[in-house]
Amino acid sequence: MSIMSIEKIVQQSLQDGYLTPAMEAEVGRICDNANELSIEEYMALDRLMGALLTGEVIAVPRKQFINVMEELVLTEAIARVAEIEATSETSLDVGDIAAYALNRLPPLYATTEEGASYQRQHAKTELQELIAQQVSEAISRYLDRPNFFPERQVLGKNTGNEVLRQVSTLLQAYAPNFEQKSPY
Repeated sequence: MSIMSIEKIVQQSLQDGYLTPAMEAEVGRICDNANELSIEEYMALDRLMGALLTGEVIAVPRKQFINVMEELVLTEAIARVAEIEATSETSLDVGDIAAYALNRLPPLYATTEEGASYQRQHAKTELQELIAQQVSEAISRYLDRPNFFPERQVLGKNTGNEVLRQVSTLLQAYAPNFEQKSPY
């Protein structure tokens, strides 16, 4: 998306009847980077909020699908890494291993629970051996690699709260009826 003003984004969303994640992100970026918003920008944001509250504009959810292969590879990688770490002094990065394997496996996207169940069953009967093979290859590569960039930054460093947020997001994605309980 090209850089747009808040007013243009609001006008576009009112015309289309929806606010895309890219449009929402652009509004957030503008608000975060501006020392002060103009009266026009505040009025446009007010119009957008009103339209969202009345349903005149619908915010399109960020993720309307899942890649079931991610879940299957992560499950396999966690199990294999746990075995290795329990029997040796070796420490492995599950994220690196899962990413390597996922880059070599076909995606299995689903938009409904029924579709996700079908994809899981399909993968277990047709692809489980290939998943295990790719995770094994990923572990071998991980163990053989030199530590060239120890200073590399992991995507979204996990603080305690971030881990809880990610688990909550996963539960909401995989269990739509999940009710988040307040810790207070």
